[in-house]
Amino acid sequence: MLHAMKTELMLRKGELQNKTLQSLYFGGGTPSILSADEIHSLIDETLKYFSFENDIEITLEANPDDLNQQFLKQLAGTPVNRLSIGTQSFFEEDLKLMNRAHTASEAEGSIKRAQDFGFENLSIDLIYGSPTSNLEIWKENLHKTIALEVPHISSYALTVEPKTALENWISKGKVKSPKEEEQNREFYYLSEFLKDNGFEHYEVSNFAKPGFYSRHNSSYWKYQEYLGIGPSAHSYNGLDVRSWNVANNQQYIKKLHDKVLAKEEEILSQEDQFNEMIMIGLRTIWGVDLANLKNKFSDKILEHFQTELKQKIEEGILIVENDHLKIPEKHWFMADGIASDLFLV
Repeated sequence: MLHAMKTELMLRKGELQNKTLQSLYFGGGTPSILSADEIHSLIDETLKYFSFENDIEITLEANPDDLNQQFLKQLAGTPVNRLSIGTQSFFEEDLKLMNRAHTASEAEGSIKRAQDFGFENLSIDLIYGSPTSNLEIWKENLHKTIALEVPHISSYALTVEPKTALENWISKGKVKSPKEEEQNREFYYLSEFLKDNGFEHYEVSNFAKPGFYSRHNSSYWKYQEYLGIGPSAHSYNGLDVRSWNVANNQQYIKKLHDKVLAKEEEILSQEDQFNEMIMIGLRTIWGVDLANLKNKFSDKILEHFQTELKQKIEEGILIVENDHLKIPEKHWFMADGIASDLFLV
């Protein structure tokens, strides 16, 4: 796998316009595929083609059961300086429902171990609105997070995906279906509680202490280019081309062995680009740059947008501040629906 990823990096080194990187992100199943030494080797390989900002953020995404003492000790010797941990919950019932491999004690232990090895820049994922949870359990999850001094939190409502064990259990009446009103209540409690504890709510699902915003995700939310290496990785050229690698590991390795890129791509139409800029921008505290929209898109594209925009501003669902369009935070739980009303179809 490492050799294939290095080959892909070499073949695609010219795709990024900016040769100085401010963030590097090892996502998905990286810890289960690559050792700490191989991750270090891949970082060194990246430096052959790109330079790094002095304070580059290098994130590794991992599950709690990946972060044993031996792996963390080795990882501490690499340039990785941020961990994003798929905690989900500190309660056993929640983790069983979500079919997670780790236990509640591992969820807490992995964070403490990471901190013991010098990883202070931590992000954890938390899921709210689970049928096995309630507002009191959710409060305990958040109090535990604060006690562990985690500076970044990504939090999402539980969704029922097709053809999953959860969908099957719900259809058979073994588990109750998530209720939107409960998820709404837990979302707003989450926002107020974290703000009271020094966090900034900078994207609908993301909260950070000052100085701990995810640099990698912020680039994505600001519609900047990024390059993804490895199976299933996605890339975007910052303009009109999005691409993605095959998910199958063996297919990926075989193609790269023959010096052939294992990716597909799509050209984004003006309508696609407009819709994505609206969707992504309205989920953040920065909002959508209206001057940028006017410069980038034709009057014909903007015509529908202006009609919908006027109505939503009158309703107070949207506001304009410093020529940026934003959703007031009290409506953030419905952000995706509000944004979709502005889409070109």
